[in-house]
Amino acid sequence: MTHRPALFFPLVVAGLILCVPLVAQEQQQPAPPPQAPQPAPAPTPSPEPGGRTPTIPSPTPIPTPPREPQREPDWRQQPQPFPEMQRPIFLSGRVILEDGTPPPEPVVIERICNGQPRPEAYTDSKGRFSFQLGQNTQLIADASVNSAADPLGDPTGRSQRGAFGQGRTLSERDLVGCELRAVLPGYRSDVIPLAGRRIMDNPDVGTIILRRLGKVEGTVISATTLNAPKDARKAYEKGIEAARKKKFEEARKHLEKAVELYPQYAIAWYELGRIHQQQNDKEKAREAYAKSLAADAKFMKPYLQLALISAQERNWRDVADTTDRLIKLDPFDYPLAYFFNAVAHFNLRNLDAAERSAREGIKLDDRNQIPKMRHLLGVILANKQDYTGAAELLRAYLPHAANQEESDFVRKQLQEIERLAGTVRSQPSGPPQTP
Repeated sequence: MTHRPALFFPLVVAGLILCVPLVAQEQQQPAPPPQAPQPAPAPTPSPEPGGRTPTIPSPTPIPTPPREPQREPDWRQQPQPFPEMQRPIFLSGRVILEDGTPPPEPVVIERICNGQPRPEAYTDSKGRFSFQLGQNTQLIADASVNSAADPLGDPTGRSQRGAFGQGRTLSERDLVGCELRAVLPGYRSDVIPLAGRRIMDNPDVGTIILRRLGKVEGTVISATTLNAPKDARKAYEKGIEAARKKKFEEARKHLEKAVELYPQYAIAWYELGRIHQQQNDKEKAREAYAKSLAADAKFMKPYLQLALISAQERNWRDVADTTDRLIKLDPFDYPLAYFFNAVAHFNLRNLDAAERSAREGIKLDDRNQIPKMRHLLGVILANKQDYTGAAELLRAYLPHAANQEESDFVRKQLQEIERLAGTVRSQPSGPPQTP
């Protein structure tokens, strides 16, 4: 009996290829309602248990003796009139390369807590940074700064990280299991432990050194930046500052001036593309990214943004080609590139290539920041009739499903895979061979 594994192609497209965001931002999920959840077509928040209200039994009435003097209230058991105040925690420091020079471009400073990265700040032109923990109000995400959310735009709703432009005040206990690092693809960062820091400690965490990794052809620091004229660099810096303040129209004008003064300014073209993407102008964004790569083909930042736009348009051949080039330039730092590559090859029906990319991406994603990649690999294996491996991956993915709707969808996939696996096991083996 021959099975038709192509059945799972429309299922994975429906489950994986959702609305691709223009920039990789998280969405806030509503808090669970106090009443029992009712079935609804809309995505629901994470089913993970929240805080429980303790049950207070009704007191048994006790007769009050006559003329008993009134007792003084026990103030220790009364609710405090003022909640404990959380004081902000500030951190500062510096990032340098191995040769002692600051990175020529801004570097993202990340706080990693229990394996989950949270962008906090950018460095300035001299490599310095200073910020209040949990208040990442000046960061604009790009496709390389991903979260525990679905990379194709389906947030899990269970991430504790606030969206870009939002945050909350953190306390000392929030720093247990946390570290600080600089993020620059192609480089390995020193790590600064944050556990045990107190509010009154010196905010200076010291110097974070970035060390270049070997066998990486690409770079996130374009060689064209070093040749930028003074006026072009000044316009670029003004554009970056305006973008951090969310003044996107002002940023666009400064960046357009920068590339007019210096047409080979790869990083300026890239940032201009991000502004166009933020303003929902995909064609101009694509044009700016293309000009960035024309100025410096080894500059890696535009590739993932181009792949993201093409994925939104379901241009799978372009997604595959773009991510292939990025993976060749840097095979170590972009698990998201492997994910997009696997999705593209899957939709192009290149199952072997899709499986290779998904497996390599999972190896790099050792913190499971892209759990959807395991779901994808499970569906790929189902299409290759490896039902046992597929079922195992889908079961492992279920706790990470974005919401109840997706959880139900994955369970249906799992039931179908288990049915097919049972059918295969129940088939009699072939007739015995004649001697």
